[in-house]
Amino acid sequence: MRALDEAREEVPLQADDLSYGIDVTGLDPASLNDALKAVMTDAMADPLRMSTWLSGFALAEQNVGLNMLRRLGGQEAMAPLGQAPSAPDKRFSEPEWSSNPLLAGIVEDYHVRTQAALQLVDSARLPDATRRKARFAMQLMFDAFAPSNVPWLNPGVVKEAMNTGGLSLLQGMRNFMDDLQNNGGYPRQVDASGFELGKNIAATPGRVVMRNELIELIAYEPQTPKVHALPILCSPPWINKYYIMDLAPGRSFVEWAVKHGHQVFMISYRNPDERMSNLKMDDYLRSGVLAALDAVQEMTGAKKLNLAALCLGGTLALIAMAYLAAHGQADRVNSLTVTNTLIDFSIPGDLGIFTDEDTITRLERRMRERGYLESHEMAKTFDWMRSHDLIWSYVVNSWFKGKKPPAFDILAWNGDSTRMPVEMHSQYLRACYLHNAIVKPGAFVIDDTPIDLSKISAPLYVLGAENDHIAPWHATYLTTQYVSGEAKYTLTNSGHIAGIVNPPGGKKSLYYTKPAAGHGESAQEWFETADRRQGSWWEDWATWAEAHGGDMVEPYPLPEGEPAPGRYVRNETAPPFGPTAEARTS
Repeated sequence: MRALDEAREEVPLQADDLSYGIDVTGLDPASLNDALKAVMTDAMADPLRMSTWLSGFALAEQNVGLNMLRRLGGQEAMAPLGQAPSAPDKRFSEPEWSSNPLLAGIVEDYHVRTQAALQLVDSARLPDATRRKARFAMQLMFDAFAPSNVPWLNPGVVKEAMNTGGLSLLQGMRNFMDDLQNNGGYPRQVDASGFELGKNIAATPGRVVMRNELIELIAYEPQTPKVHALPILCSPPWINKYYIMDLAPGRSFVEWAVKHGHQVFMISYRNPDERMSNLKMDDYLRSGVLAALDAVQEMTGAKKLNLAALCLGGTLALIAMAYLAAHGQADRVNSLTVTNTLIDFSIPGDLGIFTDEDTITRLERRMRERGYLESHEMAKTFDWMRSHDLIWSYVVNSWFKGKKPPAFDILAWNGDSTRMPVEMHSQYLRACYLHNAIVKPGAFVIDDTPIDLSKISAPLYVLGAENDHIAPWHATYLTTQYVSGEAKYTLTNSGHIAGIVNPPGGKKSLYYTKPAAGHGESAQEWFETADRRQGSWWEDWATWAEAHGGDMVEPYPLPEGEPAPGRYVRNETAPPFGPTAEARTS
């Protein structure tokens, strides 16, 4: 009974700690505090269920103590009560975490408490949305409470201090003070000083051949004697800079396509400010994808082209194809490649936590004060979704061990984030995450045109990523079920970003694919019949793209233009130029 009393006293204390910690993260607009309070209220309202949970928690804690005694006596510890074996936790990879009886007991106790707290959330009689929020908040805080985040307990921190005579702690304090003053109090994730746009990132040779008030259009220089007759137009997400599709030499999807005989064009979106607060998805369609499509066809004379898109850029590309079909222009797009793209938001991934009516309303109110969502706010939201990897690991390495952050191209790109206009952002969240309207024929209207995805008959290459927490692969697969044309689905074993940065040569790279996904075939049915292949999906895509690229012809002549990557990616502004752009923006 004493254990039960102690556990009862602990619950409200933890609730207060959780509430305080969530305020610190800046994620309160997602109503995480309210979700946690709802879980606690529900638990306290059911004494029998609460008593059962407390009893199980007390027994698990008792087992932790007995295992501590076993380890001290040189015996093997028993498995934690009521828990399935868990995957290795890299936060506790140093051998001392398991060889030292005290540290091993602390880690076991941490896992027991984490699992107990999550079980309490999962058993709550609350709406799924509230439960998901509460689970996210609980996991968020237990990531913060991890023993690895306590410097005097972390063997790696202690060894580094001993090996450097304490200098690592001094340097860690310097890093902390610098981050406090210059990085919003967050640990730096990357040393971006060695990266320069146009030199070693966003470096595939090209030129800016069109500009309007929203986009620059980059044409990449052909690198083969002849090119496929049908150009490729890349549609990147505008919630990030485009160059994740042209990251670095040898790690660039664009470079791979150019070297495989394709003449490639890229949309580069302007980083919006308060003057662009009224822009909607309609504007991004009209002045973005459609304007670029017009320009490429005008410059090359090609009657049709191929689209390649990523994430939200893929969502817009699919909308654009349905829009063109509604206006009798479907034949302008020969094929579409979409990577890590959601069109059916019924499986929304981690972002679904932040997309209920209350959260969107509160976010809109805050955004309208300045007309846009600040870039670092979205970036920090994504970071907290994987806080033990993207927050706390850098706290340990930078502030405790005194190490410099790595020089990593993906993290340099990730730190070069963009703003989002308030009207576009609200329209996107409501249409996609809140109402899932795009997949309902006629329910989503853009530029006065109802959208019906079943009108899309062009071939699709659809990529999903097995470890994608933003666009879960089961959800990206659903794209194949809404179009009427043939859709080939491929699943890579990477995550959301590594899904596109996936050059051949990776030792662990593999993917699953088969010629086409059948209509009416579920994601699991597809997976059970797909072929497993070693290597990068880029190689599979190159074969597919060649079949849809048309005959080999002389490269298309291009107009003169400023060297890529242009001005918009550098957050510079410039007036439209050329008759094509002026006509389009007048």
